[in-house]
Amino acid sequence: MIFTRRITRLAVLLLAALLIGGCSSPLRERVDEISKLFPYLEVTPTPFLPVTATLPPPPTATPTVTPSPMPTPPPALAVWLDSSLPPALRAAIHLPAGVAAAPSRDQATLIVGAVRGGPPLQSQWVYALAAPFPTLVDDADLAEIQAAWRGQPSERFGGQPLLMAAETRAAFTAWWGPAAEEGVRVLPQEDILEAAWQAPTAWAIVPFEDLEPRWKVLRVEGISPLDRDFDAQAYPLTIWFGVSGSEAAINGLQAELAGGPGLFPTSNRDPQKLTVLVMTGVTALARATAAKMDTLGVTYPASDIHDWLYNADLLHISNEVSFNPECPPGDPLSTSMMFCSRPEYIQLLDYIGTDIVELSGNHNNDWGRKAFSYTLELYQERGWKTFAGGANLEAAAQPALVEHNGQRLAFIGCNPVGPEWVFATPTEPGALLCNLDTLAAAVQDLRAQGYLPIVTFQYNEYYQFKPSETQQRDFRKMAEAGAVIVSGSQAHFPQTFEFYGGTLIHYGLGNLFFDQMDIPVKGTRRAFIDRHVFYDGRYLGVELLTTMLEDYARPRPMTPEERQALLMDAFSAAGWLK
Repeated sequence: MIFTRRITRLAVLLLAALLIGGCSSPLRERVDEISKLFPYLEVTPTPFLPVTATLPPPPTATPTVTPSPMPTPPPALAVWLDSSLPPALRAAIHLPAGVAAAPSRDQATLIVGAVRGGPPLQSQWVYALAAPFPTLVDDADLAEIQAAWRGQPSERFGGQPLLMAAETRAAFTAWWGPAAEEGVRVLPQEDILEAAWQAPTAWAIVPFEDLEPRWKVLRVEGISPLDRDFDAQAYPLTIWFGVSGSEAAINGLQAELAGGPGLFPTSNRDPQKLTVLVMTGVTALARATAAKMDTLGVTYPASDIHDWLYNADLLHISNEVSFNPECPPGDPLSTSMMFCSRPEYIQLLDYIGTDIVELSGNHNNDWGRKAFSYTLELYQERGWKTFAGGANLEAAAQPALVEHNGQRLAFIGCNPVGPEWVFATPTEPGALLCNLDTLAAAVQDLRAQGYLPIVTFQYNEYYQFKPSETQQRDFRKMAEAGAVIVSGSQAHFPQTFEFYGGTLIHYGLGNLFFDQMDIPVKGTRRAFIDRHVFYDGRYLGVELLTTMLEDYARPRPMTPEERQALLMDAFSAAGWLK
């Protein structure tokens, strides 16, 4: 059996070889030959196509198609937030859905940090050069600040380094280069103010949003971020933060931001959120001051300080004397204490841009209550707000409520002194007699309603810088109730300051328009004008403007020497200067 299978396989192979190798011989002859060799096999030939048969043509080759290049996908957007970013800016950054936070700087396609030049996405951040409130210096040059940065502070720095947070140092390093180790002392932002007060010659650089009343903002190259006409481009302590990276990555980020809220705020200082309130001391357009107005023009008293007053968003005037059509011309030799003002004198208050009139004064009823009513009509015609006095007791107790650029301010005040005829009655006009418990409750209620209360007093007169114990007690009571500012409108002699539980207390400003040329004591020519600044619903602090009375009527800005002397006297009385 095995032999037969092998013979069969051999026959098949031979047949195949003959068929393959001899395709040119007739097929029948080759089959016969095989049959002779293997007679026991039946061989049935499979017909083949004739050699001459036409074969189908080979398939046509498919042309090669070169694919179009695929568009390069945009880079994955991963943003790294640099250490120079102020905390308020970092917290405000909004990453759209298609943008991730990079786990490290090296893995970022975009970096947000301090920049130079003009990338398309920028935020303008304003910093302030600040010092403790009782600092006598008012300004500095950029070169002086940068010298301190390099470890070479001027004498005015007292050898102290600049105080700032780590983020602030990183931001200015991007602009000024590295600081000298001895030039900067880095502290947590919340600790800088206390550290500065411990070393009163120390100055700090702080973001605008971190200002508060116990700081004094120093001008740099004559510019202050508290100015109403502030120019951030010209101010040396403006830092720009922006996005850096490839053009494709920045374009991708802009596409992701399209139609959304933006990556970050454009600035930390929006002028539409700023309010400047100027508060002043005694105005009494009578006696010698009135005589000067009669001869030199009714606007003469404001000749030198008009812009300080007019450029405020809100101007407070404590006018202690009513207007009266029967008032005689001013008499510089008069010794009478019964005062009146001629109706045309109100043009002075128009000229300086008055907005709010305090009526707590002692002399508004000197010529009878009819004059008070006439004066109220003049104020109402002009749309001026009034407080601390009014057409009757109920009206006198009402606060003056003002809303401006997001600030909600409430002015309220009273007179604890008298005499009796100055006070409003249930049916007659006059000043509001103080009830401190009632006043404190009103302040608390205003604060609960979202107002920032400003309390004024027509207090007892003290010709000294220090307040009396009762004055201090009563002013502090209003601070405890929630007032943000407590101010003494009575003072003919300027008085000192205090910070009490976060509230600024100024015990007395001195005269604005009154004829006391160092009468009855030396020092009544000197006065303060308080320029208070509010931002985004918060009280930032005060700039102290200082005046010296001339010609029995006209306050002028003090000389640097006069100003230094007044500040030293006021700050020493507070115990701040030794």
